[in-house]
Amino acid sequence: GMVSNWTKIPPPLFKKVVIVLIDALRDDFVFGSKGKQFMPYTTQVVEKGTSYSFIAEAKPPTVTMPRIKALMTGSIPGFIDVVVNLNSPALLDDNLIWQAKTAGKRIIFYGDDTWVKLFPKHFVEYDGTTSFFVSDFTEVDDNVTRHLDRVLKREDWDLLILHYLGLDHIGHMTGPNSPLVGPKLREMDNILKKIHVSLLSKEEASLPNLLVVCGDHGMSETGSHGGSSEGEVHTPLLFISSAFGKRSAPLAQPHHVQQTDLASTLAIGLGLPISRNSVGNLILPVVGGKTMREQLRFVHLNGFQLSRLLQENTPAYEKDPGYEHFKIAEKSHGNWIKLYLEGNNSEILLNLGKKVLKQYLEALKTLSSSLSKQVAQYDMYSMMVGTVIIMEVLILLLLSVPKALSRQAEFEVPLSPPLFSLLFYLMCLMLCAVHVIVCTSAESLCYFCSMSWLTAAGVMMLISALMCGILSAIAKILENYRLPSKNPVASSYNWSEIDVLILAGTIGHVLSLGASSFIEEEHQTWYFLINTLCLVLCQELCRNNFLLKECDLQHSTSVKQNFDSIRESSECKNIDIPAASNSKLGKATSSSEFVKGSDKWISLATPWIILICCRLLRSLNQTGVQWAHRPDFGHWLTSVESESTQVFQVTSEMMVSPQSVLICVLFLPSCKTFLLRSLNFIRSLVGNFSRLSRAFESQQTHLLGITEARFVYVFVLGIVFTGTKDLLKSQVVSADSSTKSTGLWEVYSGLVLLAALLFRPHNLPVLVFCLLIQTMMTKYIWIPLKFDAAQITIMHYWFGQAFFYFQGNSNGIATVDISAGFVGLDSYVEIPAIFLTAFATYAGPFLWAIHLLCYLSSEVSR
Repeated sequence: GMVSNWTKIPPPLFKKVVIVLIDALRDDFVFGSKGKQFMPYTTQVVEKGTSYSFIAEAKPPTVTMPRIKALMTGSIPGFIDVVVNLNSPALLDDNLIWQAKTAGKRIIFYGDDTWVKLFPKHFVEYDGTTSFFVSDFTEVDDNVTRHLDRVLKREDWDLLILHYLGLDHIGHMTGPNSPLVGPKLREMDNILKKIHVSLLSKEEASLPNLLVVCGDHGMSETGSHGGSSEGEVHTPLLFISSAFGKRSAPLAQPHHVQQTDLASTLAIGLGLPISRNSVGNLILPVVGGKTMREQLRFVHLNGFQLSRLLQENTPAYEKDPGYEHFKIAEKSHGNWIKLYLEGNNSEILLNLGKKVLKQYLEALKTLSSSLSKQVAQYDMYSMMVGTVIIMEVLILLLLSVPKALSRQAEFEVPLSPPLFSLLFYLMCLMLCAVHVIVCTSAESLCYFCSMSWLTAAGVMMLISALMCGILSAIAKILENYRLPSKNPVASSYNWSEIDVLILAGTIGHVLSLGASSFIEEEHQTWYFLINTLCLVLCQELCRNNFLLKECDLQHSTSVKQNFDSIRESSECKNIDIPAASNSKLGKATSSSEFVKGSDKWISLATPWIILICCRLLRSLNQTGVQWAHRPDFGHWLTSVESESTQVFQVTSEMMVSPQSVLICVLFLPSCKTFLLRSLNFIRSLVGNFSRLSRAFESQQTHLLGITEARFVYVFVLGIVFTGTKDLLKSQVVSADSSTKSTGLWEVYSGLVLLAALLFRPHNLPVLVFCLLIQTMMTKYIWIPLKFDAAQITIMHYWFGQAFFYFQGNSNGIATVDISAGFVGLDSYVEIPAIFLTAFATYAGPFLWAIHLLCYLSSEVSR
């Protein structure tokens, strides 16, 4: 009639809706070759059935909880949700689940318990399963499927949500190319077939039912997720219903939509209000079977909701292009309604309706884009104030390092003169003036501007005081440097090439972190630095071996004899080579006095051997962003298509039986050298891990190897406890440096054993090369060349950072291997899982840091 009813909620388009969310479902698992091979029913429905298929693009971070929020609210979550993902609180934003419950719809849920945490008391029936125990591939899905037959026969529900986790767990443990992916996809295909057939059999003529199949995120080539690679952000989105017409032509490449569009589309389909903070657009083909008036009404509701959201968040919303387009489309819609009410059913009305629909869609796209960009707008003024304070404190700490490391271990910052200086008050007045100008001219709200003026003045005084303190400290340091400058002996220190490289490389790396591209590809910086370091070390070794004077050559012979005698005595006392150096020997010889013979040629070859090892490790794992998708040696080792995995396993079998890892640990303390005992238990663990790799194929991974891993944990704790006891003994009972050094090496041995247990089989060469490089650097470079503690510390830091990336890690959370947190666990235990995952991720830097402590304790006499 003539009375407008646009403010009323439209009636629902579907009676029952089933949402099947398959965790980590990539688009190529459905639309690619794997979909045709393992999901035949779904492929048939997509290509020839009554369905609409899309590729939904998820925004990073691509982890489960933020993606569920995006699907149900239509908003774009922030990166803080990565942390909240570990323990999800109740979702307080307007969302589809709350709207459905308010409308009286009965909702049933089975699957990931993240939903239960986000939407407490929203489901009339639910059964949650933990999502963090990634070793479980079958039971986590069986607990969902076992309810299906009973629920599908019932009529007392309107919305059914199923969240399957098995595919995501397989990806974390074995990657997207695992032989377990195919059977899991086939299992999902059978479940979708069962649901679809049941919905069709219970369908009424008045309202059809709807089946929605989607993924919260995809997975990378390593099986992880959280980043922004194509495999992680592209997920399939299927709408299957008898309300859609059968496809006449073969399916072309699915169109791309945003993952946030699902919330608006389901709200229209269920006859619910669109969530208040949704930035999604209505997916028009889902309502394409309705009349033109209904379609225009649906897109108008979506545009009205987006325009209201824009008004709430943007003061100058009237100048926004999306808002202007929406008003134009709304005016054209009014003209179309007039023609429609006049009874004009000509082709002109149809063409005008299509034109208005196109205007609406353009307006929706522009509005959604404007709102999405606002999510990426940050409170720059507050961030700059915080950054200035942090940088001032950092500079003050850096200025205090020389004094703090001196014998007095003190650093005094004269605060009284700066607080009563003219500069302090001038800075306070200037900063307060800047604060007033910024806060009175800002168009959007600012956290720092919302503080009281008294608090803001206190912050400005703090910034001014810190700046004056820094200037005063710098003036004092310069004044102290002027006094000894008259002494020619004190100022005769010469910088070597090693010193220049260490200083320039460290400062250059810090400066490179100012660009996002260098952060994404930080591994390239470290690879370049350690390669350059090896070349400079080679030059230093050549200089000390071939540019010796005649007198130095004679003296080096006696040095060699002393060095050999020290080595023999260290072997008798079961002390590692680094602990065998003598302070008197170091004082009597210079860095140019070097050992001749075989050790000389091994030392000359050491930098080149390290370069070869680093080059092999670079090829083991591709990391970063730009080239992470390229195949690497690790993928070839774990590839199902190649025979490398079988060769790797057979070789591991020939090395040692799996039980020998425990025997090796029992006799670990009696081995003569650290390298020898490290290689012993690594060979043992390779055999043990090969069996675990084959256990994946039988889908019994979470049942095999748990007992053995727990035995290793017990022995690791025993070794660490023994080392800790020696450390306490050296500190409390007697100040014995050799006991302290032995304790540190025992702790280090236990941690290396733990790393070998947690590493994936193809990553064990990283640990082997780590031990090899540490041993060669210690014996053939650091001790002979007599590097000081600062130089050796920086070298350890560089190699530790490089080995972090050799493991396959990056600065993105997608490369975190959470499967390491479940080695030896048969259920999810939060604290051990977090500790093991963190240790496995940062094993490279951690082992090099512990090795630094061991080496410095061995060289305490220097």
